[in-house]
Amino acid sequence: MELPWHLYVMAGLYILAGLNHFRKPRLYRKIIPPYLPNPNLLNALSGIAEIVLGACLCVPVLSKYAAFGIVALLVAVFPANIFMYTNEQAAFGLPKWMRLARLPLQIVLILWAFLYTGLND
Repeated sequence: MELPWHLYVMAGLYILAGLNHFRKPRLYRKIIPPYLPNPNLLNALSGIAEIVLGACLCVPVLSKYAAFGIVALLVAVFPANIFMYTNEQAAFGLPKWMRLARLPLQIVLILWAFLYTGLND
């Protein structure tokens, strides 16, 4: 089974994003809502998940499962995007309109990952 080139683009983006969780953990910890426990652990787990799922996208026998995993991950981290929108300290100085624009972008990323689950065939 040959995988489409754009799947590799997605995989690369998730691998790089996952690595960034360890390169600049403060950025990610800052947007974890305070009601969630252990931001350091959550940051590390989400970074590892992005790296592993991104790599698994490139393995034909695993790519559909990895796509489901990415959909689940994007849903799981959505509260961080909402927190970033509603909390000025988590905003990185971005204007409110830009933070609002990130919310539907998450939906686009979910739909992009869903394309590779095989459920739309």
